[in-house]
Amino acid sequence: MDAIGRNLIRRNDEWTEASLREQIRDASSRYHGGIRDESGIARPTHVGTPRYMAVWACALVHPQSRYYHDSGLLEAFGLAADFLLSRQHPDGTVSLGSTNFNSPPDTAFVVGGLAQVYRLLEEHPWTPLAQAREKLRLFLEQTIPAMETGGCHTPNHRWVLTAALAMLHELFGRPELAARAEAWLAEGMDITADGEWTERSNGIYNAVSNIALYHTARLLGRPELLEYVRRNLRMMAYLFHPGGEVVTDYSGRQDFGQAADPAPYALVCRLMAAHDRDGLLASMADYAAGFVRQPEAVNNNLLLGCLLDPSLSLEGVERTPLPDRYEVVLNGTHPVREHTALAEAAGHGMRILHSSMHLAFGSPVVRIRDGDLSATVMAGTPSFLSLRHGRAKLLGVKLAASFEPGIVKFDEFESAGGGKYRLARTAEKGYNGPVPQAMLPARPGGGDLSPWYLLPHQHRPMTHLQEHRLEAEVSRLAGEWKIRVRSDGREDVLAQLTFVFAADGELAGEGLQPAGEGRHFLTGGRAVYRAAEAALELEGGAFEHRLHVLREDVHPADCRCVHINLVTPFDHTVTIRLL
Repeated sequence: MDAIGRNLIRRNDEWTEASLREQIRDASSRYHGGIRDESGIARPTHVGTPRYMAVWACALVHPQSRYYHDSGLLEAFGLAADFLLSRQHPDGTVSLGSTNFNSPPDTAFVVGGLAQVYRLLEEHPWTPLAQAREKLRLFLEQTIPAMETGGCHTPNHRWVLTAALAMLHELFGRPELAARAEAWLAEGMDITADGEWTERSNGIYNAVSNIALYHTARLLGRPELLEYVRRNLRMMAYLFHPGGEVVTDYSGRQDFGQAADPAPYALVCRLMAAHDRDGLLASMADYAAGFVRQPEAVNNNLLLGCLLDPSLSLEGVERTPLPDRYEVVLNGTHPVREHTALAEAAGHGMRILHSSMHLAFGSPVVRIRDGDLSATVMAGTPSFLSLRHGRAKLLGVKLAASFEPGIVKFDEFESAGGGKYRLARTAEKGYNGPVPQAMLPARPGGGDLSPWYLLPHQHRPMTHLQEHRLEAEVSRLAGEWKIRVRSDGREDVLAQLTFVFAADGELAGEGLQPAGEGRHFLTGGRAVYRAAEAALELEGGAFEHRLHVLREDVHPADCRCVHINLVTPFDHTVTIRLL
């Protein structure tokens, strides 16, 4: 066993010890047998009790674990299985708890992990495991009706469902399960040529889609699906900051702007590196494994995956170093505008129940690394630039304007060469005329009352349509960056350029004026943001209006914001120097 495996077993024992203390042993509790999470109650979800059942199963069957064949742990495991059965609804589903009740996709997450736990216990010849193993089989069997008929909320849920269906098909052999998986797969893959999934979620849902499609490909005999996993992982090689933090600056999900590490990629990188004998993916697997500090969700447990497939050894695979000096454009040729134009004809009216359209899918992203410098230029997001220079973190640069109103999400992108990138947006805003009389509905009760919400607003003709164009140019120079923002000739549109810094640094400068808690105006002169040994200097302040925040804009909490207030027409440049 290599050093990574030995470390995993040691950590797995630590997780086992800690989670045993959180098991609810009060027989009168409806959560009896479950393992408390951060809410203080037990949940039957992939990040709840089943997560620790995977940990316990690995400990029970691994000879180098101090819990190997431990009768007390086996008893606890059996109680946890009873808890799962008690929390399973009559339709076979479980509920997430925080949201998503009687949820097929959340049940699929659990199935995708517990089916692996069942296989591990089935392959281990220790007779006392039989009773607990059969409880798992019963739970899995009872999920089949929901898996065969259940729907989803989000794009990644489809692939989680296909993996669960494939695993249940392997266990129970029902052809309807494979047919349902194929129905989801028939929708096609939501991934760009450069490897970006719909949700643009490098911190969470990339890894979810990847591990699910790996198992789907393996169990349904669909090796072509591995190409999409491979594509995303190769893209991810360019999406790590120095120190390993994952780039989340443009995510379309809850990891947006949140700290995330590569640990969720450890298993799928190892699986794909072993399958392809690929040196880059092997290096990513090693790197990601070094960040494993807690057990991942039950469907993505690294030790469980390694125990189920001893062929996952990467011995003999020559490692390719991860890149740390590059300037790459991702999705530079993806037809975002063409695809969003086609959406008009899809018939959904840009509305999907209990989900999002994710119209930023495929928007260009530029990633730049040069040692301890890491930068991202982004289209389709609230922030169009983030920059890290050592410990000094400029988390985002955003432009807001009163025309639409709100944050400007640039939807045009151009790489101008020489480290220069241009972004733009032309916004439209008009006025709605009266509904044509022939299209007016009958008034309820036949009187004068006509509720606004009953009118067919889609038939109102547009009048006085106005346009407003804003542009941003980001240029990388020796030791500094320049941001040039320009407007068209329209007068009197208020704008605010905001620099969002991490809270762990300090701001100082003669041009700074207070603008609220953690916020300053840069009215002129210079300002310096310093964190540890690194610093960023801003030059190019302006104070052309007095508003602290523009309508429909929101400034993040727990950050240090510097605002530059502008009024159109403007052509304004801010210089960021690396100190």
